[in-house]
Amino acid sequence: MKIPNIIELIEKGEGETVEFKRSFNSETIETVVAFANSKGGFIILGIEDNGNINEQFVLGDETVQHWINEIKNKTQPSIIPDVEIFKYDEKMIVVLGIDEFPIKPISVKGRYYKRVKNSNHQMNLTEISNLYLKTINSSWDFYPDPNHTVENISEEKIKRFIKNIEKQKQNEITLSPYEFLAKLEFIRNKELTFGAYLLFAKDYCSISDVQVGRFKSEITIIDSISLDTDLFSEIDEIIVFIKKHLMVEFIITGEPQHQERFDYPLDAIREIVVNMIVHRDYRDSDGSIIKIYDNRIEFYNPGNLYGNITIDDLLSDNYSSKIRNKLIAKAFKESGIIEKYGTGIRRIISICKNHGVLSPRFEETSNGFKVTLFKEKLKNGVADKVTYKVTNDVGNDVGNDVGNDVGNDVGKDVGKDVGKDVGKDVGKEISSNSRKIYFEIKENPQITIPDLSSILNVTNRTVERQISKLKEIGLIKREGGRKKGYWIVQSSKK
Repeated sequence: MKIPNIIELIEKGEGETVEFKRSFNSETIETVVAFANSKGGFIILGIEDNGNINEQFVLGDETVQHWINEIKNKTQPSIIPDVEIFKYDEKMIVVLGIDEFPIKPISVKGRYYKRVKNSNHQMNLTEISNLYLKTINSSWDFYPDPNHTVENISEEKIKRFIKNIEKQKQNEITLSPYEFLAKLEFIRNKELTFGAYLLFAKDYCSISDVQVGRFKSEITIIDSISLDTDLFSEIDEIIVFIKKHLMVEFIITGEPQHQERFDYPLDAIREIVVNMIVHRDYRDSDGSIIKIYDNRIEFYNPGNLYGNITIDDLLSDNYSSKIRNKLIAKAFKESGIIEKYGTGIRRIISICKNHGVLSPRFEETSNGFKVTLFKEKLKNGVADKVTYKVTNDVGNDVGNDVGNDVGNDVGKDVGKDVGKDVGKDVGKEISSNSRKIYFEIKENPQITIPDLSSILNVTNRTVERQISKLKEIGLIKREGGRKKGYWIVQSSKK
């Protein structure tokens, strides 16, 4: 391994591929292993963590050779680093150069390490197996399933899969269903793979469980489904359930007929669900969970991001796609459900932006990966450009009042102009917060001001101000007291 300029290495400081050691010790060998299991790197012996020379660092005649032998004897497979001795600031220092090893993982005394930024991390069993599978260009789902056979998969589901491929590629497949699976290595040596079981499970699938729920609060569930079938069917059923709980917006475009769209972008939801199903770590005993709240949808998958990719890498688009389940991903790509590997995150963000909602949040949490999709509209300095046709009753006789009264939130002049332009036909654009409050009250007449404050992420005072305006223009009224009362949505101003 060619060692670069020593001064540049030291000035660059410690990082993903450089580490300083004031002397040789057991941690030095751990770093050798971590570099070999990652991208390679350089260990500079005789330098303190702050980059200063260690005045106590001394080399004997056989010191370096002894270190090399110790590294060789304690690593498995054995590693022999490149070594160079330099004179730096009138003192002798040693640089060990370690290449990325072709067959991974490497261990030291039975322990496996990887390099993460500027430190070493001991790998768990899942990380060790993933690293090995990547080394041999394979993945877990290609391995034979010891608990299931071809008797546990559905021939009809295989035939539907083949038809989708024929339609996608405009080419007839003449092989029988099971011959075709063998050709694609979904069946290997007449044994069913884990991936094929997940894709074509006949009935109950023991490792594909997904829980989907509609929540009114963190602990109150008003509707739910539990899925444990083949992966293709799960996607369709998840989308149907989510769609059932979305609201429809009516968009006035000036054309004779209005357009309809859901308050969340369906294309983004489908992209997220497909990515959940394809990239989930099915070796984890936990299932996937989708929670639909009033103001957001959370998608949780067991298993952290794969291939040392970070959230920052995802958001900056600074990564190459790493596939955890190659066989499953191949099946979805062959059937046209996935167009291109590694573009899902960019597409989700772009779809949300075009739909006019906040960008989704991506995070690693509880040994898994979570995506949160928000209902809230993007702010543009004035009233949102999307017009909600609240109901047929919110029409001509309240349009001007909505435009004038609620328009104060974005400027009286804007409110008046907007009211005059569209009030006669659709009942006026009202401020984003006022619209949200109206819909929340319509859906839950017992909702409280603190609940609305939490949903909208604004103060109680802001909610009270918006409610006063909605009451003034006759869209809502209150019956009963603060504790036992409820809201009534009215058809027009009284």
